[in-house]
Amino acid sequence: MRREISTELKELRRTGMAQAWDELTTHEGKPNDVGIQTSRWLIEHLLQAEHEQRAFASVRHQMKAAKFPLHRDLAGFDFEGTRVDKKLVNQLSTLDFTDRAQNVVLIGGPGTGKTHLATAIGVAGITAKASECAFIPRSIWSMSWRRKSARTRPGASRWH
Repeated sequence: MRREISTELKELRRTGMAQAWDELTTHEGKPNDVGIQTSRWLIEHLLQAEHEQRAFASVRHQMKAAKFPLHRDLAGFDFEGTRVDKKLVNQLSTLDFTDRAQNVVLIGGPGTGKTHLATAIGVAGITAKASECAFIPRSIWSMSWRRKSARTRPGASRWH
């Protein structure tokens, strides 16, 4: 299904261009006019390029905002040498758990791939959904949790 050019231009906040397009197609020529069809083809390709550029810029911005320590992906993780459930990790990489306002906490010893998996899941989710993601190291998360815990328990000290 082909979308209407003026509608796409308005969605891209190009209302002046949308208005000019509407005027050109209703007053200057008939929709089957060769000049209008050629222009339609060109504008549709330009709109497609704009959508692709905006999607790419959004992913680039989200990756920067996530503050991942290094770029990692799931293809670079060795599932064979670990007890990590590949099916579960692939499911988490869709970021569907965020639709239910859930978090994921990876637990394991040093060198088990927690950071690699957390980053890879975030990268996959941002790329697939262009949604926001944040990498929060354990040290910052646990400090924040301690502060919150101290505020909610009467008589608890600020630092443990």
